[in-house]
Amino acid sequence: MSRPLRHYLTITGNYWLFTLTDGAIRMLVVLHFYQLGYSPFAIAMLFLFYEFFGIVTNVVGGWLGARVGLNRTMQLGTGLQIVALLMLTVPDAWLTVVWVMAAQALSGIAKDLNKMSAKAGVKMVAREGNAQLFRWVAWITGSKNALKGAGFFLGSLLLAWLGFQGAMGALAAMLVIGLGMTLTLPAGLGAIRQKTSLGQVFSREPLINWLAAARVFLFAARDVWFVVALPVFLVSIGWDFHWVGAYLALWVIGYGVVQSTAPRLLGGRQAASAGQGPGGRAAAAWTFALVIPLAAILVAIQAGWTAGWIITIGLAFFGVVFAINSAMHSYLILRYSAEDKASMNVGFYYAANATGRLTGTVLSGLSYQWVGIGGSIAFALVFVIAAGLLSLRLVPLESRAGEVADRT
Repeated sequence: MSRPLRHYLTITGNYWLFTLTDGAIRMLVVLHFYQLGYSPFAIAMLFLFYEFFGIVTNVVGGWLGARVGLNRTMQLGTGLQIVALLMLTVPDAWLTVVWVMAAQALSGIAKDLNKMSAKAGVKMVAREGNAQLFRWVAWITGSKNALKGAGFFLGSLLLAWLGFQGAMGALAAMLVIGLGMTLTLPAGLGAIRQKTSLGQVFSREPLINWLAAARVFLFAARDVWFVVALPVFLVSIGWDFHWVGAYLALWVIGYGVVQSTAPRLLGGRQAASAGQGPGGRAAAAWTFALVIPLAAILVAIQAGWTAGWIITIGLAFFGVVFAINSAMHSYLILRYSAEDKASMNVGFYYAANATGRLTGTVLSGLSYQWVGIGGSIAFALVFVIAAGLLSLRLVPLESRAGEVADRT
């Protein structure tokens, strides 16, 4: 086994274990606190610091990774997640809103440190051009999301078997293995020799700025219905916790499978470009394709069709198209980044990602509480259109960047 492949598998293995715990925490908190009588908006607020500190962490984490190495930031993220899990093993009487929000803040910091480190780390170890980079990024992203879906299901099962506190303890023990795996990564992975200021994290490259802006609205479009509105809606129409966990798990697993196979699914269109990955034109087209399932759901609801089946089937189609979008975005941020700026650009980009998640999370609880699941889907439709329009800006910018490269 080659050294780059070995390091890639180590990064992926840690990311897998981390993702299982991250998905399980999300499902455990939503279901446990809904069971305790919290309103949908109150549940959404429990994740407020998780998403807010994700924004901060991605900005600082990209700079930190460039200074001390991505191996160190991955170890720090994994360790913080263990602490966050242990914080939630206290008795129910201690699980106040402030305490849970603090634990979620630590978990948000941990998740985005780990995510930034894993994605930027792939850039460091992929040495055979854009074709390999697209395959490796798609695989680590897709497999991660499949395991996040498994984490949703694992969380619902552990809640039934071990209770809330026991489930958190079991997840913390699992993640100790992931922490041990990171110790085999080379020291200083992705660190750069020259001094970098924190202000350098904010990109001055138009391609990265427009891609990040599109990412904000793309992920807001997903989380505005997925985080709180959908699971609460399914419970409200009579689904038990196991079925809710199973559906969300299958959705995310299917989403991850499509993501990991995106290079193959797009292979026919990319054959003419000698194995290179997709560009801005493809990203815009696939983003606008998300309008179709969302509009169909809204029309069906207005027509009075059975909402439960319409929404679950429609969002399954949404997941397929969204997965291809997400895989392309994850590839494009690395393609647009020079190797010595990869960690900082990825940090900036995932700060935009966290901004979208924060917006979607807050509006998920608020829109559902105000106007129901149809209102959450309507917000998603507006966000998708905004993401598509922003993605169109990538096309002329790519053309100009190519012309400059040809002249040099």
